Amino acid sequence: MPVAFVASLAATVAALLVLRRLVPGLPLRRAAAPLSVAEAIVAAMGVIGLAWHCGAMFYRPLVGGLPGTGVMIDQINAMGVASLIWYAVPAVLLLVGLRRQHAVAVVAMAVALLAVGVTMYDDGPLPAHLAAIFASVVVLAAVVSLLIVPPWRRRPVVSGK
Repeated sequence: MPVAFVASLAATVAALLVLRRLVPGLPLRRAAAPLSVAEAIVAAMGVIGLAWHCGAMFYRPLVGGLPGTGVMIDQINAMGVASLIWYAVPAVLLLVGLRRQHAVAVVAMAVALLAVGVTMYDDGPLPAHLAAIFASVVVLAAVVSLLIVPPWRRRPVVSGK
């Protein structure tokens, strides 16, 4: 994975997350939905699993240093059924965690995750897969920044009150 790709993705995500702190109208009051602690945990497990899958494919030396991970990394990189399961399970967990968010956001996340999966397993060009990953991460960051009301808040803050 090119350094420029990672840097631009990190900058885009950081910008979206900073917007959350700087723009008083976020999360969007009319579309925002609370995320329970259980949903946050399930979504986080999904994100960790997806990051693990990505790390196993693109940063094998880094994640391979963790004891007992060799078999999982080999399964993921074999690109067979086990690899597909290692991708699909965390993707579904993320969607389950986000299920009460605005329908458009959940559908956008599902489409983005599907695009990542298709471009990963179709033997297509790497740039298409990287574009799908970029879109997927940006969609997730946008959902977090624009829509999610965290578990410690019951509803969006109303500006001026």
